[in-house]
Formats: sequence, C-alpha cells, structure tokens
Amino acid sequence: MAELTITFLGSGTSQGVPMIGCDCRVCRSRDPRDQRTRASIYVETEEAAWVIDTGPDFRMQALRERLRRLDAVIYTHSHTDHIMGFDDLRAFCQTARDLPIYASAETMADLERVFVFAFNGQNRWPGYVRPEPHRIEGEFVLGETTITPLPLVHGRAHMLGFLFSRNGERLAAYLTDCKEVPPAVIEQISGVRHLIVDALRRKPHPTHMNVDEALALSARVRPANTWFTHLCHDMMHAEVEPGLPPDVRIAFDGLKLEI
Repeated sequence: MAELTITFLGSGTSQGVPMIGCDCRVCRSRDPRDQRTRASIYVETEEAAWVIDTGPDFRMQALRERLRRLDAVIYTHSHTDHIMGFDDLRAFCQTARDLPIYASAETMADLERVFVFAFNGQNRWPGYVRPEPHRIEGEFVLGETTITPLPLVHGRAHMLGFLFSRNGERLAAYLTDCKEVPPAVIEQISGVRHLIVDALRRKPHPTHMNVDEALALSARVRPANTWFTHLCHDMMHAEVEPGLPPDVRIAFDGLKLEI
C-alpha cells in the first residue's frame, strides 16, 4: 500500500488549456493529456488528506476525482488561479466542523480580504466554509506526514513550495509557480523521490521556469523522478515528453503517483 498518493487535480497554467479563443494545435488536441485545468494536487495518506490550492476549476476537479475526504487545505500563494475555488470548500463543511487552512501570513491576509464572508465569523453554521486559519511559520504535520514550506521566487508573489516527508524520508516536493529555487531549498529537497516542478513552456518567461530551467533544476536536485506541471498551450504532451530524459515526465490531469 502506498504511503502517500498524489493526484494531479490540474496541471495547467492560469488560463487553462484549451485557452478561450485559441485555435492552436494544442488547444484543439483530442489527447486528454493536453486538456489542463488550473494547477492543484490532492494528497492522501492513511491518516489524512489535503489539497494544495483551490483554483477556479476546483469544483469540477473534485467531482471528476470523486473527492470525499478533506482534512486540510494548503495554499502556495494568492494568485487568482490558485484561490478562486475557495467557496467550493463548503461541500467539505456540511457538518459543524472548521476546516484547517494553511498559508503564509501574506497569503492568509489576502484570503481573509477576498473571502471576508468566510473569515468574519458571521457564517458559522453548516453549509458555509468554516476556515480555521493556520499561518505557516515553519514545518507542520498532517497525520504522520511532515510538511516543510519552501520559499520560492515567483515575481512579487509570496510563494511557497512544499516538501512531504514520512519517517524521515523525502517523498515528494511540489514547486509550482516559480522562476528560481534558492540554493538552501535545493539542498532541502536533494534526492527527493518525486520532484514536481513548474515548466510553463519552452520559451523563457519572467516569473515561471521554462523547460530548460526545469531540467537544470532537476539535474541539481537529482530526484528519482521529475514531473512537469503548470503547462501552457505551447506544450503538446505527445511531442514534448519523448524528448525528455527517461526520468522526467509531463504530469496531466488525473495522474496519480502512489509513493
């Protein structure tokens, strides 16, 4: 039995793929791997289950994957493609329980501002989101999984990646939405089993890694497996993946990693 299962709820960039109004080859592709909703993952262990980010597609992602259990929500940052499904968390608050929400102080402040109706204490009955805020100041534990926040460079955003460890073993690192990974973070995740990393497109981008930058990071981290996520419509799965090293692959919506 897997110690930890990661399901890619979404593997796409902020506009999703296909993109509204676009008739490019990737947006017209019939390969389901090229149909990418906004980036998010669902992590499940025997003791706990949590989601990282709730983008605008969260409702459909949860329906597609038949999510029934959610013990916590973790946010990387407060860009709209990562938070705008917040109100759909109400489905997991039907009983009189508060839902733990983990985020940096800056991201939590943005959540409290955008979703003031949930945080102002006025909607405390079942059927509404009942957030229990936890400001991330260091590593924390869900079940038997230690979660280590990893500060990343993503333009001006206060961005966190996360390392998941169990019994002292580094199982997976999730680094979506980043342009640079500080040396201290590379050292923290060195040799991780699964590296999940931003690889927006082949051309350079000011706030996201492109394919070459993601490959260079993978070479420095030396994971057993690398998975590219947060992809735009420049990336056709069937054409790009065969040209990657054998231990590097492209994630897609619905992919499950059993670790």
